[in-house]
Amino acid sequence: MKIQNQHYCSIWLNPHNRQQIQVIDQRFLPHQLEIKTLTRWQDCATAIQDMWIRGAPLIGATAAFGMYLAALQLPAQQPEAYLQQVAQNLLATRPTAVNLRWAVERQLNTLTGLAYNNPLIADTLLNSALEIANEDVETCRLIGVHGLQLLQAIYARKATTGPLNILTHCNAGWLACVDWGTATSPIYHAARAGIPVHVWVSETRPRNQGANLTAWELAQNGIAHTVVVDNCCGHLLQHGMVDICIVGTDRTTRTGDVANKTGTYLKALAAHDNNTPFYVALPSSTIDWQISDGLKEIIIEQRHSDEVKYVGGISNSGQYHRVLITPPNSPAANYGFDVTPARLITGLITERGVCPASQEGLLQLFPEMNRIQ
Repeated sequence: MKIQNQHYCSIWLNPHNRQQIQVIDQRFLPHQLEIKTLTRWQDCATAIQDMWIRGAPLIGATAAFGMYLAALQLPAQQPEAYLQQVAQNLLATRPTAVNLRWAVERQLNTLTGLAYNNPLIADTLLNSALEIANEDVETCRLIGVHGLQLLQAIYARKATTGPLNILTHCNAGWLACVDWGTATSPIYHAARAGIPVHVWVSETRPRNQGANLTAWELAQNGIAHTVVVDNCCGHLLQHGMVDICIVGTDRTTRTGDVANKTGTYLKALAAHDNNTPFYVALPSSTIDWQISDGLKEIIIEQRHSDEVKYVGGISNSGQYHRVLITPPNSPAANYGFDVTPARLITGLITERGVCPASQEGLLQLFPEMNRIQ
């Protein structure tokens, strides 16, 4: 994807210094493009926990690079215990996104059979982290390829003239991944294929990832879009102004339940009530094959109340300000995610194709996972 016509990934190895990982600090978007350099595993943990970066695939890639940076600081005494502790610290940063656990465990498994005092430990973890990042790019590209076929079919059936209207929520774009994005990849592919697309961008309170991030990246890549408040989306669906909803996911059960940014469930309900297709785009690394009931088994992250009580933005003077919008002493709850049951989901768009949101549907695409049952 591009920023001012220059290609960027959301995370990359500094080509001039292999001991530095660089990321786009998303806290300052859309007002300022700031690149942060990560040199220690603690920097990666902070970037994940404090949301310099966010999005399940990018969280996983950042954690993978964090394991590599930890290996650069490997102590002579008890190096294995040190890396195991680093892994646990990284896992504690964000509890909902399953990619975090998947990436950290993959890094640890990469070291199987390798002595922890081996000088190749760091190189092994770096190569594995780069593989994880590169695989995410290809996975998201394929999600776009399969999603494009879906959008082409819906556009061909569209009864009225005008663009294909797509509703999304939060940011499941390239900023949430390494490149392409999940929910946005079909959109970018459709635009490249000549389909006129228009995206309704749900603002996504309390952190406004839709208004701040999705709108910004769509604008940078020439995609027509309109930002709406979260509670407007039901109105759009009631009046036939949405042809399809596409969202991302941070964790998906083997039965097709989906945990995504809070507010996703309400959009799925509204889409279901108005017979509008509701799809979830996801890499298979986001599927938690060990759980089946999203409502009971997915841990919902509860974040700081200040994210609800304060908003930030640029004033007319061009200065950034953080403003309190509630009574100072009013308590606020901040549930970061909600669970959308599989029954409300029209289908799942993965790197292997589109399937029903069910255990049977997922196993048709990923038959090798039968052994987990």
